[in-house]
Amino acid sequence: MTRIVILGGGPGGYEAALVAAALGASVTVVDSDGVGGACVLTDCVPSKALIATSETMTNLALAPGLGIRPHSPGVIIDTSTSAVAWGMPGDPNVPALTPPEVVGVDPVQVYERVRDLAKAQSLDIEQRLEREKVEVVHATGRLVGPHAVEASNGETFVGDVVLIATGAAPRILPTAQPDGERILTWRHLYDLKEIPEHLVVVGSGVTGAEFASAYRALGAEVTLVSSRDRVLPGEDLDAARVVEEVFVRRGIEVLNRSRASSVRRIGDGVIVELSDGRTVTGSHALMAVGSVPRTRDLGLTDVGVRLGPGGYVNVDRMSRTSVPGVYAAGDCTGVLPLASVAAMQGRIAMWHALGEAVSPLRLGTVSSNIFTEPEIATVGMTQVMKDAGAVASEVTTVPLSRNPRAKMMGIQDGFVKLFCRPGSGSVLGGVIVAPRASELILSVSLAVEHGLTVDQIAHTFSIYPSLSGSITEAARVLRPRDFFAGFDNPS
Repeated sequence: MTRIVILGGGPGGYEAALVAAALGASVTVVDSDGVGGACVLTDCVPSKALIATSETMTNLALAPGLGIRPHSPGVIIDTSTSAVAWGMPGDPNVPALTPPEVVGVDPVQVYERVRDLAKAQSLDIEQRLEREKVEVVHATGRLVGPHAVEASNGETFVGDVVLIATGAAPRILPTAQPDGERILTWRHLYDLKEIPEHLVVVGSGVTGAEFASAYRALGAEVTLVSSRDRVLPGEDLDAARVVEEVFVRRGIEVLNRSRASSVRRIGDGVIVELSDGRTVTGSHALMAVGSVPRTRDLGLTDVGVRLGPGGYVNVDRMSRTSVPGVYAAGDCTGVLPLASVAAMQGRIAMWHALGEAVSPLRLGTVSSNIFTEPEIATVGMTQVMKDAGAVASEVTTVPLSRNPRAKMMGIQDGFVKLFCRPGSGSVLGGVIVAPRASELILSVSLAVEHGLTVDQIAHTFSIYPSLSGSITEAARVLRPRDFFAGFDNPS
């Protein structure tokens, strides 16, 4: 029986363990954070649970446009202006929030629910591992040989194969040391007892944008400090522009081209000093300035595992490191910081190590999502690649504002963008900006993964009316111009 030792119980680790166990291996997982890792306990699961609450608040803010009016004894709302106050078309300087006199947020219950969901998910995963006869050891570990892991409980586990899946941790700036009370990383948020009165978010990447969006919907005043010239600088420009416009319309103060040089406490608040001398004060500061791999003090270089810039483990597309029989998966590799990628890296490692037929990791087919409001989902080819001429392609963008279902739902912001190969029409990628774009992107991902053409998508029935109808509409736009000559079909 092949012996597998996995260091780290996050998505890369536990998914690898399940594959290895199913293939008949003896598996031990050494984990110090709790099964599910940071993804389940402090990052992805709790953050998206918090965002689910903020989504409900956003939907309530749109209610007057759908003919819904609040009615509570003793509460008087001027319905002639409430639509504007609730974020419907009107003065763009009016914050788009649900009025606190209509509905409020119980922060204690919100955070308790988030923590409970994370703990329950972790327990579910651990019980699944136990059912599959995977040994889980709650301890820290380090390599003391190419195939030996020494745990902090005094045990040493030797395997034919070792997988490193230790993840990453929030990057800490020396001039902005988190205290867990006022200066925070995202892992501190769920221990708060309140919704911050004024949250200053430092960093406008995915994490910063998601929390800025969520806390604004929950009623916080939000200032977003971005060192770049726009929010979400690594994303599709058109998509980022839509999200930033929504942010501003909903009352988020966006400070672009503003680098934070330090953050410190001042009484019951914080002051963020910018490199140009300006300052921003708030009740709390959230540091969202990236992550660093958890690869220190693991004995990796001692056994010959090569690390790249920033301390990330070097791996190939089969998840192999520089040491035979030692694999790595997840955020510690720096390949792509997504739970889905970590899980696939872990599975690929075990399939390869145990002699199964397996294809190398294909990043060009990975879909990703940013859980702002609206969401941004992407897969495959990007606008940057097209503009640079890296890949010959055609592109079209269909705004959601002309989608009938979007009109019914009061959705005004967003679009569907598709890229295809000239001639064959093979779908190369797509971008969707919409509520629940994370659900809509699957059809585009399937097309990219399996080489479908826009012709095939154009001939596929979509529900009428539906947001997914904009995907088939985009495909029809990319079809030859004479395809619908003389026809007038609904989207």
